[in-house]
Amino acid sequence: MMLIDTHVHLQNAAYADDLHAVLERAASAGVRAAVLPGGTLAEARAAVALAERFAAEPCALYAAVGIHPTDADTLTGDALTELRDLARHPRVVAIGEIGLDYYWPGQPHRFWPCAEPPQQRKALAQQLELAADLRLPLIIHDRDAHEDTLAMLAEWVQGDPDRTGTLHAYAAGPSRLAEALALGFYIGMDGPVTYRKATGLQEVARQTPLERLLLETDGPYLPPHPHRGERNEPAYLPLIAHRIAEARALPVEAIAAASTRNACRLFGLRLPETENP
Repeated sequence: MMLIDTHVHLQNAAYADDLHAVLERAASAGVRAAVLPGGTLAEARAAVALAERFAAEPCALYAAVGIHPTDADTLTGDALTELRDLARHPRVVAIGEIGLDYYWPGQPHRFWPCAEPPQQRKALAQQLELAADLRLPLIIHDRDAHEDTLAMLAEWVQGDPDRTGTLHAYAAGPSRLAEALALGFYIGMDGPVTYRKATGLQEVARQTPLERLLLETDGPYLPPHPHRGERNEPAYLPLIAHRIAEARALPVEAIAAASTRNACRLFGLRLPETENP
């Protein structure tokens, strides 16, 4: 069984001491490749560096570059120029993690500055234009901003029906799933789908067509059951695949095969066992 982790922050300091061991465990669990999104310029640079370092073994790494919505006010003209340069790197397969996050600006006790919604929308529009120019797919972050996120994506897709991406850690619930799918986007499912009370996410897992399903850990965050409270890592991806298979009454191999084909198609990956997916 082969899997691809389509969203994991391996450049995070949480992996600094044992990254190679993390990749060895991933490979042993069947995770053949992973996509590392950047949310700041520093994260994007680090993602590209790791993708260069681990181009094949033990787990092939690819990078995505972007400015996270909470850091949208850092997207200056110079930053956008550097982002464009990074995005041209051959190991970069997407623009992301970009999007809208209306949760954090309203939190009185947050521990870091957070861009306000108007600045977030401006930064998203700029990065949508960048993705269109470079013909790269998107990795979209959408937290408590479903209406505005989907509206901006709908306008972007109208410019070219081949434009697409993934709604990472999909959280808009079953009620907006049809709208997201109508845009031609993929649905990223992560650790919370394994939680006992996550009935809405489990319904999304059932309703999402197999040809639109992606698997991700979002490590080091949101570990699946029974690893809640631990550092998340790609080796836990099979737990997510098994829970989705259980929800859909399908063999886990079917979930693994479909999600791997989808990741290769979306990001243009060419792994030895997935040629011509």
